[in-house]
Amino acid sequence: MAEPRLRIGALSRRVGVSPELLRAWEQRYGLLAPVRSDGGFRLYSSMDEKRVRSMQRHLEAGVSAAQAAQLALAETAARPDDQLEPAGLAPLAGGLRAALDRFDESGANAVLDRLLARFTLETVLRDVVLVYLRELGERWEHGEASIAQEHFASNLLRGRLLGIARGWGSRSGPTTVLACAPGELHDLPLIVFGLVLARHGWVIAFLGPDTPVATIRDALPRVEPHLVVVSAAATQRLRAAKAELTGLARVVPLALAGAGASASLARSIGARLIDEDPVTAAERIAAGAHERG
Repeated sequence: MAEPRLRIGALSRRVGVSPELLRAWEQRYGLLAPVRSDGGFRLYSSMDEKRVRSMQRHLEAGVSAAQAAQLALAETAARPDDQLEPAGLAPLAGGLRAALDRFDESGANAVLDRLLARFTLETVLRDVVLVYLRELGERWEHGEASIAQEHFASNLLRGRLLGIARGWGSRSGPTTVLACAPGELHDLPLIVFGLVLARHGWVIAFLGPDTPVATIRDALPRVEPHLVVVSAAATQRLRAAKAELTGLARVVPLALAGAGASASLARSIGARLIDEDPVTAAERIAAGAHERG
């Protein structure tokens, strides 16, 4: 069983639901199962967070609150921990790869639907999407996958992930600006990073691929971000913009991400380095912000 760890205010910020509504869901539907700390505070577990997120998905699909709560409770009772079903992930991941390789849009979307229904978004992103993208890049480098396959798979996954991202700019938590370096077109890892941050209550201002640094600076007065992340798969993209990025780092907290980022380059620019996979990095940043808050 997950160790209780969050007070209701922290849970509220992570899921984007007011404490009052969380209490109502707890009292009316039994959605949450907090325990009391020694000081008398209610503490909520990761399972409570999963139930809230599940209920939100059902509400967004038009289900009534009572039914959404029942579905959320049933789902988490059926699979209290994704780690109990490791064998179920690999066949679906293999099915997704096969469908994408043969340009089967409906088949790939069907597999993604099954993955998202059975596993948390973080699990699907970390253990399926990112693994597939890494393997696809390696196969392309060795001539085992075509440019057409790479474009088809990237565009399909990008469309699905941006569909999930709908509304990620309308929350009330810390704000981050996400952008690919000038000339950089590979934005899928950055989208994954943003999705996980959004799951923790962050507001995402996504500027996308090939973003001039001047464009990022233009957005700062309106967005007032807590963090700007600039990503690149190729080092030369970041080096070419080094002077502008150094200036950007003087006015806003800046992080460099992607295979093109390095500790020495980040240090010379005055930025922090994000050197973990996008899911882990987003979880760590969100946890750090929670601790500071």
